[in-house]
Amino acid sequence: MNTKRLPLAGAILASLLLGACNDDGTNGEQGENGLNSLVNVTALAIGDVNCPAGGQRIDTGLDANRNGQLEETEIDAAQTQFICQPQSAGVSAELIGRHQTGTYGLSAAEIVEYHSASQRIFVVNAKSGKVDIIDANLLSNAAKATAPLALNNLDKLAELDVAKDVGLSFMGSVNSVSISGNLLAAAIERGDAAGNKTQANGYVAFYQLNGNETPQYLSAVEVGALPDNVVFSHDGKTVLVANEGEPNQDYSIDPEGSVAIIAIADGKPSATATLVTFTEFNQGNARYNEITKDIKINGPMATVAQDLEPEYISVSPDNSRAFVSLQENNAIAMIDIANAKVAKILPLGLKDYGLDVNKIDASDKDDMVNLQAYAGVYGMYQPDTVASYRWNNTDFIVTANEGDSRDYAGFSEEARAGDLTLDPNHPQFAAAKDKTQLARLKVTKSMGDDDNDGDYDKIVSFGARSFSIWTADGQQVFDSGSDFERITAALLGNNFNNNNEENKGDSRSDDKGPEPEALALGKIGQKLYAFIGLERTSGFMIYDVTNPFDVHFVDYVVNRDFEADFSIDTDTGEVKGDASLAGDLGPEGMKFVSAEKSPNGQPLLIIGNEVSGTTSVYQIKVQ
Repeated sequence: MNTKRLPLAGAILASLLLGACNDDGTNGEQGENGLNSLVNVTALAIGDVNCPAGGQRIDTGLDANRNGQLEETEIDAAQTQFICQPQSAGVSAELIGRHQTGTYGLSAAEIVEYHSASQRIFVVNAKSGKVDIIDANLLSNAAKATAPLALNNLDKLAELDVAKDVGLSFMGSVNSVSISGNLLAAAIERGDAAGNKTQANGYVAFYQLNGNETPQYLSAVEVGALPDNVVFSHDGKTVLVANEGEPNQDYSIDPEGSVAIIAIADGKPSATATLVTFTEFNQGNARYNEITKDIKINGPMATVAQDLEPEYISVSPDNSRAFVSLQENNAIAMIDIANAKVAKILPLGLKDYGLDVNKIDASDKDDMVNLQAYAGVYGMYQPDTVASYRWNNTDFIVTANEGDSRDYAGFSEEARAGDLTLDPNHPQFAAAKDKTQLARLKVTKSMGDDDNDGDYDKIVSFGARSFSIWTADGQQVFDSGSDFERITAALLGNNFNNNNEENKGDSRSDDKGPEPEALALGKIGQKLYAFIGLERTSGFMIYDVTNPFDVHFVDYVVNRDFEADFSIDTDTGEVKGDASLAGDLGPEGMKFVSAEKSPNGQPLLIIGNEVSGTTSVYQIKVQ
């Protein structure tokens, strides 16, 4: 990432040649030449321990060995100066609202949505399987929180029991919610009589929103297996659904992934959905040659259509295309909406951790911040949330590169780097045996043996610990590199790469690091900002992405106490200690609300935090 240099505070010192003279003006004896004073200016990248937002270090000293270069031993440390970029530039985020469910570790707050007419926040509560309705009216005169960790000023008004409204057997939890005008869509999964909880076709339930009245259930439309994300097109004429189609635990049932398209006419949904499938890409079919080796297909006995798992959808600003993340497959599918067809599948390739700009901390056993470049080690981008926008009449895709693996009772691709049989010539052959370096890094067994000789030529891990911007053809134009780890390390010290279940610093370095998952874009004035939630470390990053070729870090905001003594079991919900003291843990979903739709006339960022079960609302202020 490029870092702008700031101008120096003063002029650079000039070298002086000193001579001696007698009182009578006659020439004195020849003296020794004086020492030159030298100045070094070093650019500091974002995340530097002295300048978290980047800047410059200015070192001075005398050229003792007269070689014209300022050596390390010649630097006068007392005179070293740092000129830092401001940590926050352009906008700031203030916590003004928060709702606590009191439920920890069980995903009681996930995907969030906002209805401006009623000033209500809709939150997917996976614990209850319903959608919570939270009153946002208080935000009209809310001030910056003085005790943000304890804030609990937003009330729950009601809930949508979608499974009951749909009225079918084996209905499961709501996974996603979206609103256009006064129409709400909620995606709900469905199981079968054999006990498979998500492998039957799910549904999208529609509700009419009437101000402060109870939402009116309209109808439900059958879609594909495990509808994981539902979105409206910008014009409200279409609903799109990412049907992930995950297998069951023993991998005996593996539904096909798909994208459902539901037409909306006069504010009413169609009775049926059009299903866009990936069967054309199966072996032996017309488009199989489009599945390159960079698209990870590794489910046992799975067809391509079964293996592709749509995760999240973003609709292009002109409503013609949908960009769909295929997280496990490290790819993005582009859907032609009008023709209900897969236009193309974009492989995202691998991130090279051998580059200095992409350094990572790969161990949770080194008891320190230890960012290193490792040649021969790579990360799959594997985005979860995706967004899109236009710049200079061109579409760009923004991805939060969380990473995900297939880890089931019937099949698991996971391993530690230390468990791989590496090619003896691999540059990390020794480091991969050291648990303080690479041995602990969680990697895939399904990629890396490039020459098919039984040993691994590449070490390939999950996720890219970053966010990226891509063209609609899949060309990467920006990646945040190692920003997230460097920034959190600079600001949090050993608390960086923390898990969200307890305060134990550096506990996720071996497994996707800070794990960027949630993502929202918001335009404020003439600038467009990206907000990226860090699922494990918690909090969110803010970047100015107005120009995709000139992206700038703005701020890192976190409402978490890293000294709180607690632990949460995310399987059972058992809590040890007082988790309420920890703050907001595990941002899962985000919604940006523009100033004209906000209850207080200021842009808002609403966040669902799944591990703490809290919904937080930030006011975004222009500085």
